[in-house]
Amino acid sequence: MGISKDNVTGLVLAVSSSIFIGSSFIVKKMGLKKSNTPGRSAGGHAYLYEPWWWIGMISMIVGEIANFAAYAFAPALLVTPLGALSIIVSAVLAHFILQEKLHIFGVLGCALCMVGSTTIVLHAPHERIIHSVKEVWHLATELGFILYTCVVVILVSILIFYCVPRYGQTHLVVYVGICSFTGSLTVMGVKAVGIAIKLTFEGMNQFIYFQTWFFTLVVIGCCILQINYLNKALDTFNTAVVSPVYYVMFTSLTIFASIIMFKDWDTQNASQIATELCGFVTILAGTFLLHKTKDMGNKPIEQSSAFSTPDRAIFATPEQDNINNNSSPC
Repeated sequence: MGISKDNVTGLVLAVSSSIFIGSSFIVKKMGLKKSNTPGRSAGGHAYLYEPWWWIGMISMIVGEIANFAAYAFAPALLVTPLGALSIIVSAVLAHFILQEKLHIFGVLGCALCMVGSTTIVLHAPHERIIHSVKEVWHLATELGFILYTCVVVILVSILIFYCVPRYGQTHLVVYVGICSFTGSLTVMGVKAVGIAIKLTFEGMNQFIYFQTWFFTLVVIGCCILQINYLNKALDTFNTAVVSPVYYVMFTSLTIFASIIMFKDWDTQNASQIATELCGFVTILAGTFLLHKTKDMGNKPIEQSSAFSTPDRAIFATPEQDNINNNSSPC
């Protein structure tokens, strides 16, 4: 299957997003290290006076904007798994800049992520041609996606009101499950808003329709919920555990939601679908290998960047980065 022009645009934006986000954590850590040098005192917010930290934050914001835009051009089945590339960027930069050695198994993990990403890119379905946000609304209000949304709302409600008070501090899947289920709806909303903005720039104003504003409110509400519980997960559990589990759950549920809503697989045959699944599994294997073997080098490699998507590590605050570093088993 040939790669469409929109898919190429989405691919470039997604890869650019991973580069900016992956490098942002290295630059931010440089700023955090400088702010912790002896003789400097600014309370718990000394990093705010470090230019390097702000450069890293700007890089992260640019990456998130690029990731947002990527969903307007390419299917989530292509964009979401490519978030794993930010892990490779941060691991490689940490090796050369922060002297956090990348073990041979880490190199193998990077290679697996690259192979899996390439497989998905070459076999990803073409983006559905949409002429109005009303078409997205029609897809979102079909029975299949309504049922999926109802299941997500019920499961998230059970996790928040029943599981969090009882198991939140002991079971990682509670917080990560809330973030992942909510994240799948966030990405669908982001894609709808992205398409609306894209069409508006092309001369067809989509902000005159209430559907655009509804999707915008969904994105804002879901992002707030994700920020809250992702930060709880980072505060309670080690980042080395949270990162791969969150990536797997979030990416899997997002792809599943996209298949239901945008019917990404309707135009593909069994061979193409199987190849995409193999590529996804290969990325998952590389991601876990990177995280599980990162302490085998001379120094641990920070992998906070595994969070992909309007919902990646932009939600982690510098104070939490320090907490996670100190709680690392390495």
